[in-house]
Amino acid sequence: MRTKLLASGALILVLAACYGSRASIPLQRALFAPQQPVRDSRYPAHWWTPVSKEGAPAWEILPQEAGPGEVILSKRNELGLLSNFAATPFTFKGKRYASLEGFWQMMKYPEGPEDPRAKFPGLEWKYSREQVAQLTSFDAKNAGTAAEENMKKMGITWVTFAGKRIEYRSQAPGEHYRLIVAATRAKVRQNLEVKKVLLATGDLILKPDHHQGANPPPAWRYYDILTQIRTELQKQKGN
Repeated sequence: MRTKLLASGALILVLAACYGSRASIPLQRALFAPQQPVRDSRYPAHWWTPVSKEGAPAWEILPQEAGPGEVILSKRNELGLLSNFAATPFTFKGKRYASLEGFWQMMKYPEGPEDPRAKFPGLEWKYSREQVAQLTSFDAKNAGTAAEENMKKMGITWVTFAGKRIEYRSQAPGEHYRLIVAATRAKVRQNLEVKKVLLATGDLILKPDHHQGANPPPAWRYYDILTQIRTELQKQKGN
C-alpha cells in the first residue's frame, strides 16, 4: 500500500510538471481519494454500489461503508429482504405475521382487555395487537414507538408473548432474544427468496444498515442472528 501511494505521488509530480499546477489539482483529488476495499468477485458488485450521502437519511449506513469482507444489509437492494422491515410474512406459534417488525412491535401492545396495559388510566392505544402484527416497515416501527411512550408512562420495561411478561432490553440473551431468534428462523425458512438471499451472502460479515448506538442488546443484532441462521442452513446444505 505504501509503495502504491509513493508511486501515485511520483506520478502527480510528473504530470504536474508536464501540465502545470492547475491540471494537477483534479489529478491529486482523483489519486488520493479514499479507496474502496477490494470486493470479492464471488458476490454481486451492486451490493457495494456507492450511494450519495446527500439526501440519505441520517439513520442509514450506506452500502459503500462496508469494511473488507463485510456487506451492509441495505434496503436499497435485495439484501433488504433480510431486514426486519421487509414484507416477508410467516407463521409463528400458530399466528401469521406480515413482517418480523410487526411481530417485534406487537409484543408491546395489550393482549386483551384484562391486560394491565389496557386497564392503565389515561393511555391511548392507537392500534390493536392484531393490527400491529399485520404491519410492515416504518408503519410497524412507528406503532412500536407509540407503544413505548405508553410503556414509559406506565413505568414498565416488559413486553408480553402468550401471556408471559418478558424483559424487553436485556443485555443478556434472555427470553425476548430467544423469541426473536425463533421468529427470524421461521421467517427465513418460510420465505424461499429470503433463504436464497441469506445463503448468497456466503461467508461475508453481515452488518446493519442503520446506526444502533453502542452495545445494542442481543435481540437488536439481527445481523448476528442471521449469521447464526446462515450457518445452520449451510451445515444442512452440506449434509
